[in-house]
Amino acid sequence: MKASHEHEWEAAPGLPSALPAGERVVWQGAPDWKRLAIHAFHVRKVALYFALMLAVQAINLTAPEGRVDWKPLVVAGSLYALALGLLLGTAWFSARSTLYTLTNKRVVMRIGIVLTLTFNLPFKRIAGASLKTQATGTGDIALALHPEDRIGWAHLWPHQRAWYVTQPQPTLRCVPDSVQVGEQLLALWRAERAGQSLHLGDAPVGETARAPNQGMLA
Repeated sequence: MKASHEHEWEAAPGLPSALPAGERVVWQGAPDWKRLAIHAFHVRKVALYFALMLAVQAINLTAPEGRVDWKPLVVAGSLYALALGLLLGTAWFSARSTLYTLTNKRVVMRIGIVLTLTFNLPFKRIAGASLKTQATGTGDIALALHPEDRIGWAHLWPHQRAWYVTQPQPTLRCVPDSVQVGEQLLALWRAERAGQSLHLGDAPVGETARAPNQGMLA
């Protein structure tokens, strides 16, 4: 995925400062906004909820002779459509303003729509990772940090692993070709920390057929 330089203060797309000598960019990517809308903003669940609410409202507004008062339904449907549009727009802007970078030394996450934040995660401070793949080949790569390293959950949202609130895990959300990106992450981590092991999920890469939704790199 080609990076676009939208933030003029950046030394390079996705990087707050020039890379030091010996460090290079290996991969850059951003979330697939449609998958982000589904998996992070839950637009399908919200749309289903709105549809059920409309159905219940239609039943309540149906007169005994079968006549339906359509005006409240049209108003409610318009408001529901507006809410879904705003949710989809937020997902699009979130993906558009996000850029994930892998260098041979660290993971860099540039996130934020209005307030842009950049997190530098050196491989030396990454204790583990989990890969959750999705049907389209996209997936989430969550990074487990050492206990003494903590980033606020609200600062990361929606780029964090679900349900990990007390010890948030920065997550590369809905990245295309997630298995290949996970393998690159493993190779870079091993090169930086030779002789140690990084766990990514529950099964070694190359065994994703055995565990299609969750993989482990060791």
